[in-house]
Amino acid sequence: MTGGPLGSSSPGPRIRSDIVDVYVLRTVGTSFEVLQLRRVEVPLAGTWQPVMGHIEPGETAITAAAREAGQELGLNLADEQRCTDLFALEQVHPFFIAEWDAVILSPRIVAVVGEQWEPALDGEHDAHRWLPIDSAPASFMWPGQRAALAEIVGLLGPMQDGARRALRIDRLKLLV
Repeated sequence: MTGGPLGSSSPGPRIRSDIVDVYVLRTVGTSFEVLQLRRVEVPLAGTWQPVMGHIEPGETAITAAAREAGQELGLNLADEQRCTDLFALEQVHPFFIAEWDAVILSPRIVAVVGEQWEPALDGEHDAHRWLPIDSAPASFMWPGQRAALAEIVGLLGPMQDGARRALRIDRLKLLV
């Protein structure tokens, strides 16, 4: 036998970074709610998730996040009237998919929308819900998603102005 899985020449699972997650928050007074979408297709049918999608050839993680938010929610991340702020989370979400024998490193993006904004769902989802940011982690099934929410809460904290400035995404990157 030569090398690792699926004919690769190195041992162990492949490393992939072609999936991006987008967490959509909306402002409610002085707090936030996080959006969850109920997936339609197997293997995640019936589960509540953030926006998730594959990064296509030639895309950056940021442009893929913008495309996925547009397709799945009807949300244009470049529209400052609808998307009031945009951040990259510092921590990349690592997870293993046994079926692919791959470790996935998923960049995570946070889009903040106004209180009145509602998604226009595509066929990948059949329902949505808004959850208060402080109680939302219990409603996400994956530990990495709960960790993302903890990072988001920390990023939005009163002492994190420097981190917010450093992690804010320049909307010009959406045009790349």
